[in-house]
Amino acid sequence: MSKTFRLHAHDPNMVLIGMPGVGKSTLGVLAAKELAAPFVDTDLLIQAAHGKRLEEIIRERGLEGFRAAEEAAVCALNCAGTVIATGGSVVYSAKAMEHLRRRGRILWLDLSCALLERRLGDLDARGVVRAPGQTLQGLYDERKPLYARHAHARLLLDGMNHDEALKALLETWASLEPLP
Repeated sequence: MSKTFRLHAHDPNMVLIGMPGVGKSTLGVLAAKELAAPFVDTDLLIQAAHGKRLEEIIRERGLEGFRAAEEAAVCALNCAGTVIATGGSVVYSAKAMEHLRRRGRILWLDLSCALLERRLGDLDARGVVRAPGQTLQGLYDERKPLYARHAHARLLLDGMNHDEALKALLETWASLEPLP
């Protein structure tokens, strides 16, 4: 893929939101490599800060405790020109989303629920933040309007391989208006 541009330290962040398993981390790493930019995965920041895997944090602190930890980790980010992959539940925090919006452009990576189900497998083992007994379809339906509200653009990735998804991501990013 030819490099159309690079992210620089003064540029807005490329923020990726979407359901667990949609490919935020995978595409984030690929985009960061293509753009010669730093990459941050907020789930990894949370795990490092707590010395535990996401599912352990959720089990010990509950959903609200995890969401508070996620909000704190996201609001502590102070970077520019960075590709940021967020946890799927970040959209529950208006404060975190406003922090991300002020510093970047938000791209919603979307995939049909049927494809997500095939990718994810055991939701509990994946550390998917959801109410006890909540199905993936229920979670998808709950979060979809939140992703739509916060995103500057949506990319439907059904039927795309990694190269096609990366190309679509970079083209969408290049088409967005700069920060005011």
